[in-house]
Amino acid sequence: QVQLVESGGGLVQAGGSLRLSCAASGRTFSMYAMGWFRQAPGKERDFVAAIRRSYSTYYADSVKGRFTIFRDNAKNTVYLQMNSLKPEDTAVYYCATDTGGGGAYNYWGQGTQVTVSS
Repeated sequence: QVQLVESGGGLVQAGGSLRLSCAASGRTFSMYAMGWFRQAPGKERDFVAAIRRSYSTYYADSVKGRFTIFRDNAKNTVYLQMNSLKPEDTAVYYCATDTGGGGAYNYWGQGTQVTVSS
């Protein structure tokens, strides 16, 4: 069983920055791929970024060059640094982990709200 707790969301003006954190329980955090997803009102949940245990990273085209995902295995935490925020980045952001290694995220956090004002 893995528990994920996100933090760091809030209200920011367009062009600003936020850093989201996701703290994970469990002693094998370093073995898992971690991802960030977001869901805007009335829309489906979309992929934002992911980081493998090898530290390889992947990003949605909409956030490339603006967002950075990184992890600190000593703290069992994955981060999402978000710069140059836009109103269209407004959403609930979720972190998730793929403990099975097959590309399916099977544990999810409760989400944290990010609101970007224009």
